[in-house]
Amino acid sequence: MKRMRIRKDDRVVVIGGKDRGKTGRVLRTDPKRRRVYVEGLNIVKRHQRPRSLKDTQRGGEAGGIIDKEGPIDISNVMLVDPSDNKPTRVGIVREGGQRKRVAKRTGTELEG
Repeated sequence: MKRMRIRKDDRVVVIGGKDRGKTGRVLRTDPKRRRVYVEGLNIVKRHQRPRSLKDTQRGGEAGGIIDKEGPIDISNVMLVDPSDNKPTRVGIVREGGQRKRVAKRTGTELEG
């Protein structure tokens, strides 16, 4: 399986689908299914049962219809280059035995 080049807390722009053109922060990744969850994008409605009825006042989750982020395929997002806020591909450079992620547009090293 090929390693994903987009990680948690990266800023990405959606390049395909109903949220095309929007940007957001990656909340979590699912490498096995090649999906990412982006904050505020691909919102889906889920019917949720109340968790522990007695504890709803003390922090238990209430039931009802909730909105949450759905998965987006990794091929439909691109990393946003931190230097100029434009979409870029991600390259891998090896320096001294370490793998470093590099933005292909500008060649700047990406943190993380």
